[in-house]
Amino acid sequence: MKKIIGIIVLLALCIGAFIGYQKYDSIYTPNVPNELADKFLEIPTGSDYFDIKNLLIAKGMLIDTAGFDWVAEQMNYRKSKMRSGRFEIQPGWSNRALIRHLRGGKQAPVKVILTNERLLEEVAGKVARFIEADSVELITTFNDAKVLKDLGVNRENLMTLFIPNTYEFFWNQNAHDFLARMKKEHGKFWSKNNRTSKASQQKLSPEEVYTLASIVERESLQKAERPRIAGAYLNRIKRGIKLQADPTVVFATGKFDLRRVLNKHLKFDSPYNTYMYAGLPPGPISMSSISSIDAVLNPESHDYIFFCAKGDGSGTHSFAKTMAGHSQNIAVYKRNLKKRGLR
Repeated sequence: MKKIIGIIVLLALCIGAFIGYQKYDSIYTPNVPNELADKFLEIPTGSDYFDIKNLLIAKGMLIDTAGFDWVAEQMNYRKSKMRSGRFEIQPGWSNRALIRHLRGGKQAPVKVILTNERLLEEVAGKVARFIEADSVELITTFNDAKVLKDLGVNRENLMTLFIPNTYEFFWNQNAHDFLARMKKEHGKFWSKNNRTSKASQQKLSPEEVYTLASIVERESLQKAERPRIAGAYLNRIKRGIKLQADPTVVFATGKFDLRRVLNKHLKFDSPYNTYMYAGLPPGPISMSSISSIDAVLNPESHDYIFFCAKGDGSGTHSFAKTMAGHSQNIAVYKRNLKKRGLR
């Protein structure tokens, strides 16, 4: 009898040890594979526990799903609404390490790169590649009158909030978060290098500076030439002369692949057509680079009011103070095009 009892006790101890080892194994043994095709897990806002589990399975980040379930239960990780975000998962992590990271670890930021987008729709499409908000949510927010009023902008000059740069965001940002951040970065930008006071010296608001800078941006790819172009446009504004900027006509017509602006395009009726309407257009015709903004704020001082492309393939322009000089430059432009077989 004692022998039987001893066997039973020994068997119970073995079973207990086995169960204990299984529990220990579930908690501390690596359950994330040693090799991951993609180490980043993006958890959408509003996800529940099973959504996250399915994401982990789909990305091949779990070896033993049952063990993960048990540890999640013991660590009280299962909630109706789980933490969202983008997380970097390390190969070889245990269930305990994985759950601790998903519950309280740092998010892996994303880099949102803004460069030279022309339309708000392009900005929305670009940003949607990096954050949770999709392009529909972004463009809907861009058109929300209340949101724009709170930001101190309108639909026409919203683009002025976007200063080309690389910005770090958390992935689970919505459209409102994005615009709030852009407003903050806009404020930082204008507070540096006396930009606000320089705009006042030109008798322009920051939004007007940005709008003019967007035209300068599209006029020349040569950064060194932009302060001179900016100076010519500012001279025209001061003298009450129409800007007559070809890039504004391109924007007005929406023909962004237009290589040459013809007389028929100049007759296109739009507030953005600076051949028809004096002063600046209602807002930017594209995102403006920092170099173009600073070119408007620090223009070259001269008496030029005319300029045209040289047509020699250099991408640079000839400048003139009078219509006679401008006419001569146009003649040179036409000859250069003819030499290159473009006219």
